[in-house]
This record gives sequence, C-alpha cells and structure tokens, in this order.
Amino acid sequence: MQANELKGRVPGEMLDSIAQRGIRSLTPPQELAIKHGLLDGTNMVVASPTASGKTFIAELAMLRWVLGYGKKAVYVAPMRALVSEKFEEFKAAYPFVRIAMSIGDLDSLDRWLADYDIIFVSTEKFDSLIRHGLDWLDSVGCVVFDEVHMLDDVGRGPTLEVLIAKLRRLCGHAQLIALSATIGNAKELAAWLQARLVESEYRPVRLDRGVVFDGKAYYLEGEEDLAGSSAMPESRVVQDTLARKKQMLVFLSTRRNAESSAEKAARIVGPTLTDTERERLARLSDDVLHALGRPTVQCERLAKVVARGAAFHHSGLVNAQRRLVEDAFKNNLLKVICSTTTLGYGVNMPAHTVLVRDTSRYSEGFGSEKLSVNEVTQLFGRAGRPKYDTEGRALLIARSRSEIMDLYEHYMNSELEPIRSKLGVLPVLRMHVLGFVATQMLKTREGMLSFLSETLYGFQFSNTRELDELLTDVLKQLENWGFIARQGSVYAPTRIGQRISELYIDPLSARWLLDALPKAKDEVAYLFAVCNTAEMRPYVRTTEEANELFFDYESMLEGTGANFEDSYSYYDPVKPLSTALMLRDWMEEKQERDIVKSYGTTPGVLFAKQTNADWLLYAASELAKLSHLNTTRLLELRVRAKYGIRRELLDLVRLEQVGRVRARLMYDSGIRRVSDLRLPGSAEKVERLFGKEIANRILDQVRL
Repeated sequence: MQANELKGRVPGEMLDSIAQRGIRSLTPPQELAIKHGLLDGTNMVVASPTASGKTFIAELAMLRWVLGYGKKAVYVAPMRALVSEKFEEFKAAYPFVRIAMSIGDLDSLDRWLADYDIIFVSTEKFDSLIRHGLDWLDSVGCVVFDEVHMLDDVGRGPTLEVLIAKLRRLCGHAQLIALSATIGNAKELAAWLQARLVESEYRPVRLDRGVVFDGKAYYLEGEEDLAGSSAMPESRVVQDTLARKKQMLVFLSTRRNAESSAEKAARIVGPTLTDTERERLARLSDDVLHALGRPTVQCERLAKVVARGAAFHHSGLVNAQRRLVEDAFKNNLLKVICSTTTLGYGVNMPAHTVLVRDTSRYSEGFGSEKLSVNEVTQLFGRAGRPKYDTEGRALLIARSRSEIMDLYEHYMNSELEPIRSKLGVLPVLRMHVLGFVATQMLKTREGMLSFLSETLYGFQFSNTRELDELLTDVLKQLENWGFIARQGSVYAPTRIGQRISELYIDPLSARWLLDALPKAKDEVAYLFAVCNTAEMRPYVRTTEEANELFFDYESMLEGTGANFEDSYSYYDPVKPLSTALMLRDWMEEKQERDIVKSYGTTPGVLFAKQTNADWLLYAASELAKLSHLNTTRLLELRVRAKYGIRRELLDLVRLEQVGRVRARLMYDSGIRRVSDLRLPGSAEKVERLFGKEIANRILDQVRL
C-alpha cells in the first residue's frame, strides 16, 4: 500500500508529515493493521519484529483521534528512556500538535497535562495520575502500550497489567494498541484485550542469525570465515565487523564483563580510526571523564576506551555518560559498545552486528539462569539498521562444536515463550489493592475479585479459589496495618492508607517506616529506615563497617509489623544498612571516587540511590506528619542527600548555580550564608572563585 492511498482516511496534516519524512509506502504489518480496522477504532495487538513499523501503526491511530476527532492520545512505555525517545521523535514529526511528557514526580496530578493532545508517560506515572484523580480520561481516544511483553516481567509487569485492566473499565471507549516484537502467545493476549491480532515476520533488513566457533560463523544456510586472526571468538567478531566498516553491539551478563570486553574491543578498534575520528573521540573522552565533578576510576576507564572508539554501557554510568555514548554510537563515531542486556530495551540503538556473548546470568536469590528465547530475540532485534544496512547479523558463541546445534535449537529454532501474568503474588498485589480502595474505584471484596478476573492473571488462571484466597490475605494484611477499614462488606481507606496510595510506595515499606521512624535516634538510623524498603532494592554489598554497626540499629527491626522475610525471597538487613552508610558518606561530602570504591558500586548506582532516597525521604516526612512526628530532620536529610552536603551548607545550596562543590568553596572562603553575599568584599570573593559570569548569576539572586 502506498502512503498516498491514506488520503481521505487520515488527517491532511499527518499526510504532509509523512511526505516530509520520505515515507512513501507502508510495511506489510502497517497495511495489515489498516485492513484489520486500525483506522476504524479497533483494538489491536501488533506482534512483529523490531524495525517493522510498529510505532507508525500507533502513530496512525493516535493522530487520527487527535487531529480527526479532537481527542487525546496517551503513549505508555515501561522504561523512561523509551518514553523520552518517542516523545522527541513525535515532537519533531508533529510540531503543530501539543505534545507533553510526564515521567517524574509520582505524588503529583500534573494538571497542566489537560492542555495537551498527546501525552507520553511511563507505566507507573499513568497509574499514579489515575490514583490522584485525573479528570481528562473521558477525552482520551487512544492509548498505546509499547513493549507490552513486559507484562511478563516480575518487576514492571503487574503495574502494567493492572493499568490496562483499569483503563478498560474507566476508559472503555478508547482504542487500545499493544506493541511488541516478542510475544509467544499473541493470540491469547489479543483475546484478553478483545483486539484484532496483527502478526507478521516482516523485517525491512534481512537478519542472519548464527553461531560463532573456531573463526567461523555458522548459519542455517551455510557458514563463513570471519576476517581477522584472533583466536578469541569475541575479538574475532569485532575484527570482522570492522573489516566490513560496520558497528557492533556486544551483550554481556555483568557490568564487569562489559567493561573488560570494551577494553579488548578498544585495542582492536583504535588502530583503525582516522585522524579526524581520533580528534573527535578525544573531545568525547574528555566530556565522559568530566561528567562528574571529580572523575572516578570508572570514569577514567570509560574515557580511556572511548578515546579508542569503543565504550561500555550499563546502569553504573551516570545519565550524562549514557547519553554521550549513545549519541556517539548513533553518529557512527563509536564503533563497538559492550553492554549489559539492559541496552536491549528502551532506546533505539541499532547496529549491523549484535553478539550475545553471555546466554546465562546470575541474580541474587535465583542463582545462575539462562536467558529466555524472548530476551535473546529482543537483543537480536538490535541488529540491522534500516537506514544504513541491507542485512544484519545476530550471533552467539559456542564453546564447543557440539554446542553449535544446541544453541541453534534453543534460541533460533524454538518458539517464543508465552507471556504469563506475574500479578498473583501477595507482595505485588497489596500495592494495587490499596490503590483500588484508596481511589474508591473498588469498595467490596466481590468487586475486587470481579476486577481481578478481568486482568491477564484472571484470564490465564481462572481458578477463582486461588484468587479468592490471595485477595483475602491481602485485605487482611492491609486492614491489620491500619491502611484500610471495613464497614460491613465495604472497604474504605484510612487517612494514612489514602496517603500511602498517593505516595505510590509499597504498603510494606510504609508499614516499616511508620514503625521505624519513632525509633530513629541519629542520622544513620533515619537513613537505615529509608534504605530498608522495597524501593531501595537492590542494596549495595555488605561492608565491614555495616556488620560492626548493625548491632546498634538491630533494635529498630524488633516489633515491627513489616516482615520483609515473608514477602521477598532473599533479605539481609545488613545490606540496607550498608546502603545507608553509603548515603551518609555522600552527605559527609566524600568524593564519588572514594564512595564507589568503598562500597563496590558505580557512579550510576550511587546516583540512582540518591534519587530513590530523595523520594523516600519525602514519603517518610509525609508519613511522619500523619503520625505527628517531627519532620525537621527528615526534610533536612532530604536536601543533604540531594546535594551531598554537610549541614552547614544547607543555606547556600538554596542558590541556583550552587551545588556541593561551589557551596563548599564559598563556605571555606568565609561566605557561610546567603545573607553574607551582601557583605563588603563578598562579590570579589565569588568572582575570584567562579569567574565573572557565574558570579553575576549567583549575586543577581541577592541583589535588591
């Protein structure tokens, strides 16, 4: 089907945008979606490979409702990075449409969203907006769920599942579009959503899937010798990819493996670079090195490999470093990225060649486990760039000749695994049941049971007895904790239960905070209270200091109604204490370099823990208010944790342009408070410290 055949079926403004972007014909999945009623408002599940045009299908549906009928459209994705990427793409394609993104504060209604036509949100944010009582659901014509296979994820899946079920009740008139490249039971998912299924194997770039062994790549259709001379299969694939003048992604099981692999790749890539590339990479390397105030060992390690045309990518990088690496790869400056599997989801990072080096991973509580067919297929989907390649390669590594066929049979000839609901366990369900009661969406046990029967869990496991027993346990627990109250057959939220639901934290974490906060006697105790929550997992490793100090804080665990051991497969209370000590060191103004070394962590993880701690300290202060506890210490700790400062710098960081480093320099030069900036000679001090431009920005804030 040609794009101009859409004339009269989609708004003219959209046709203009399509033409300007050079889209002249539709892909088979796109054509099939239209034939199945996409432009007639039909619910749709689209299961087709990466780069087959799924986003454009969603685009057609959303713009039809927005431009054709004056309705809103909502795009939902489980990863913030993916939400941001799609938001930027749509803004560029449709500058005349009011487009907004909301992925942040979970304790906010964001009333300003009512003024926008297309809203990009994370799963948790949309669920939170509903809990806060957003009033524009009736104006929504279309909701898109990207990466819907995440229903199978134990962490993100339940919230996505409950959100979909809520919208089918609260916004039943809206068209639902679910997208994924890896759904093993697409027909079942479509039946649950009462949707038409668009299933296709179409891929715009041919994908050759093979197994590497002894200097060769073995494909189903034949084999080929790999260019290069390295006896190490990973390095040999890098050599071969560079000989083709292409780029490559290597997926590994751990951050350490990714960093080591990047160093090996850099030794191969470096000599192949042009003088111009070396100059550009030198500048990029400097930006990567100084992404933090003072470089850590990891910063130095990353900068070193980046200068030679390779990089590693994992959750341990800070956001600025991740963006620099991703942009440089998209611009063909970096030739090889070695990453943990997280890069296989979210942002679009295609390459000619993808090598999945590790097909097993280790996780705490589960031990070693093999990657699923779905996961490997998702990673393989990064191979082959529609704008640059006519073919792509996706490779595994065999350790022996006999393993070649084993890998082929398991990962290339096997069916995708079916998506299974992860909603049916007590720790997961209690947060959502509290949400039902707090919003008064569901007030009776029978009503909740009816709703749960409409979820994917209820659709797949229609054993009402199990659902009944599970719901009974959840309601009993929430009632015992004082978060809900029952009058006859009707449940209502208590004041504190209502607030916990709005704060969007696990009721187990809330129960613990309510019990622990009155016992907190010092700074570490408050930090331990915040860190010993479900939201702060995974914790950093246990340190010797934490083992020694644990006896001093063990009493905080006694007599609490929150039992983490009953709710999670693995729990060691010394680990959250270690995490608390790491935050304490940050607030004592120790350098990132020293902190990550002491706690065996990374700058990215440190930043993630700071961000989580900021939210939990806020939540703790809100719960403390309701318990009539003094919140001064918590609010003070929140500011200190955000900036990484000692108490004496609290006043100075109120200034824009002033963080932990500048505040400390000002304090040590005699400027102890904001009011000191008005004293004679202060302006000259600030100018000597930071230069005229920064000094003026700081001083303008105190000038009358």
